[in-house]
Parts: sequence; C-alpha cells; structure tokens
Amino acid sequence: MYFAKVFGEKGDTEHWWNMAPMILIFGIAGARFWQVFFFDWPFYEHHLGQIVAVWNGGLSIQGGIVGGVAAGIWYLRRHNRSILLFADMAAPGILLGQSIGRDADFMNGSAYGAPNPHGFGVVFPPGTLANEQYGLHPLWPAVIWEGMADVILFAILLVLFQRKKGWPVGFAFIYYLVTYNIVRFFMEIMRGDSPRFALGWDAAQYTAVVSVVVGLALGVWIFRKNRTNRLGYTHSQADESPPTT
Repeated sequence: MYFAKVFGEKGDTEHWWNMAPMILIFGIAGARFWQVFFFDWPFYEHHLGQIVAVWNGGLSIQGGIVGGVAAGIWYLRRHNRSILLFADMAAPGILLGQSIGRDADFMNGSAYGAPNPHGFGVVFPPGTLANEQYGLHPLWPAVIWEGMADVILFAILLVLFQRKKGWPVGFAFIYYLVTYNIVRFFMEIMRGDSPRFALGWDAAQYTAVVSVVVGLALGVWIFRKNRTNRLGYTHSQADESPPTT
C-alpha cells in the first residue's frame, strides 16, 4: 500500500484492497499447480488425493506469481486500470515477500541445496525433508543466498526509484522479472530438492528462462512505447487513505 500511495493514481489503494483476496486465492492455486505438475508430479501421480493438500506444504514461488498476475490482469482490465502501473507497485513487495518466504523455507528445511563436496554448508536437523534425503551432509545454502539476493535486488530497486527523470511505466516489474529470474536460474544449480530434466535443468530454471525472455521483450516494448510516459517514483500521485472496514 505504501507504493500505491507514493506513485499510484487516485483510487488505486481501494483497488488493491479489492484485489487482494483474489490475488491470494489465485496465487496459492498457481503456486500449487506449479509445484504439483512441474516439480513433484512423479510423487503426485501416485497420490492424487494429496494434490489439494496445500497444508502439507509444496508451493512454488514462480507459480504463485503467475497465478497472482493472472488474477490481477483480469481484475484491472475489468476496471480499466493500468496493468503495468499496478505491476510496478507490486514489484518491491514481491521481492521482499520472497525473501521472507525463503527464510521460512530454510527454517523448515523444506527447500534446500545439494550436497556440497567442499565440506561446508548447512546441516539440517532430523525431522526435516533435507535431513531425510541427505542426512547430516553439508548442503549448499542456495535458499539462504536466494533470500539475501532478493533483499539486495529490493534495495537496488529503491535506489533506481530515485532517478529524477523517472522510468517508463512497467520498468519496476520488468526489473523484478528479469533480475530475480536470472538469480533464480543460477541458485537452482545448487539445489538438491527438485527433479532434473533435459540439460540438467529443473522446472524452476525452465520457468526462469521463459520469464527472462518475456521480461526483456516487454522491456523493449515499454521503452519504445512509453518514452514520454515516465513515472516519477519519488513523488506522490495519490492523496488518499485505505477504506475503512
């Protein structure tokens, strides 16, 4: 909501409140779909009853973004609001939220790296999925590093917001889409909890490559189309308060 007040338009905060439940539901659905069908289908094809058991864990960040974005696009088109502007408002929070999520993954031992042959890394305690798979072998701290990278990308984005000339509408989301997925691609090389497919890549790496390509193509388009439609992220464009309930 902070960024909606800083560089949003009048009425945007109310739309965020209205969209939030829909984005949450579709985000969870997308995250579960990605996890089940792209990451863990060899397990779920033999345990179909577990597909809807989200309380047992198993959600994909990238799938959650796809689901949330789809819901947002549907809502914003119905209400004739700028999709790119709302995506820009969401980008900083997405990065920060992903970092917090990775902290939870690390504490639960539910997302983890592969064994590190150099003898250093994270040793997960008994009772975690990481320990069940690798025991007391040190694992690459890929999840920790990814969470730290999210914070760094968030901080860089805040610095970029200070540019006096502003940026074309859509820049912040494209920045997120490209930079995060580049980081994610390389972090996945050290992961040890996902099946590998052609080229030795896992589902997250394939998703990351597609996301980077889409982000770069979208970036070329917005910089060509929105040269004069620049958004100053340091100046408030909306003077409003969240609706009371």
